[in-house]
Amino acid sequence: MGMLKEFKEFAVKGNVVDMAVGIIIGAAFGKIVSSVVADVIMPPIGLALGGVDFSNLVIVLKAAADQTPAVTLNYGKFIQTCIDFIIIAFAIFLLVKGINTLKRKEEEKPAEPPKQEVLLTEIRDLLKKK
Repeated sequence: MGMLKEFKEFAVKGNVVDMAVGIIIGAAFGKIVSSVVADVIMPPIGLALGGVDFSNLVIVLKAAADQTPAVTLNYGKFIQTCIDFIIIAFAIFLLVKGINTLKRKEEEKPAEPPKQEVLLTEIRDLLKKK
């Protein structure tokens, strides 16, 4: 029974739940970025390069024969995936940079001393005046 209780405590901790939410949102964000790259960014780039569709760029290693499909090296899809990665990495970089900026601002704020310390400081200052 102790192991079940331990697992329950672990599973409902804030960090685990936050991580799960982050993974789910990250997966959805990855799909959005893939769509942006494939449907918005790559078509104009392909048009600028003379009407090239990157998803169709392949090197045929072995031609199709009868029922056997061709063996291809799909370097166009690889280029598209690399662009996906660069965009996702840049977005994450901006997010982390923003979070770090907020953390620095929080650290720069001087913490208010406890009430006891303020009271003791006032007493010390009054004793110095006498």
